[in-house]
Amino acid sequence: MSAADSSLLRPKLLGRATVNVVVAVSVLYTLLPVLWLVLAASKNRDALFGSDLLSLGDFSFLQNLEDLFAMDGGLYGRWYVNSLLYAVLGAALGALVSVACGYAFDKYRFRHKEKLFGLVLAAVMVPQTVLALPLYLMASGTGLVNTFWAVFVPVLFNPFGVYLGRVFARGYVPDEVLEAARVDGAGELTTYVRVAFRMLGPGLVTVFLFQLTAIWNNFFLPMVMLSDQDLYPVSLGLYQWNSSASVSPEYYPVVIMGSLLAVLPLILAFTLLQRFWRSGLTAGAVK
Repeated sequence: MSAADSSLLRPKLLGRATVNVVVAVSVLYTLLPVLWLVLAASKNRDALFGSDLLSLGDFSFLQNLEDLFAMDGGLYGRWYVNSLLYAVLGAALGALVSVACGYAFDKYRFRHKEKLFGLVLAAVMVPQTVLALPLYLMASGTGLVNTFWAVFVPVLFNPFGVYLGRVFARGYVPDEVLEAARVDGAGELTTYVRVAFRMLGPGLVTVFLFQLTAIWNNFFLPMVMLSDQDLYPVSLGLYQWNSSASVSPEYYPVVIMGSLLAVLPLILAFTLLQRFWRSGLTAGAVK
């Protein structure tokens, strides 16, 4: 190998090594908290505060799991079911609404279409915490405060999902296919349900996963809307237990165990739907 070839190869190897180091640090940054959570969930209260950070200590995983579902009359199980209803059902319906709206923005012409879509894009930039108080006042005016619907209805409408829906409709649904369906006598609703909706499958899954993650981790809106513990999602319930742990230390192990169980639905969803999610993320590149 000549000196010129060596001088060209050295920057490439250096750049590759730098990338590998950055990736390794990012992986450690992501996995170490998860590793700590798994190990801490297997410790009792004394070992939790008396052992090293990443040591295994006395194995109390099953006992902590039993204590979690027995604490306060089994409230955690109720919170978990609430979160599944809020997140899974809300994400499914919200994804359907978002994709349908995005499809309409892309495929139909109507008055002030781009101005309305500009409002959608502007709404994407508004933090959800800013909307909590107006939503509370609206729910209060309709008598929905401290009900299931006070949390469920607002999560059905997501401006970012509408934006993604338009991107997916443009990338996955050719106008020629829709015109062919109309020529064959299909109405607009039939064309959407039987033709376009099937093509939008990867995009629908992608919007669903974004919605699922956002709703599952939603904290501020339930805190503002709800005062009945039976309606709490997992995030708000664990926050309440963690606040009580400073006075009652027996809450610490169950909060950690509950936090570990709280991440499982998201991991499961991304694992099962990752094939559709990956293809959905490339929709903007499809022409």
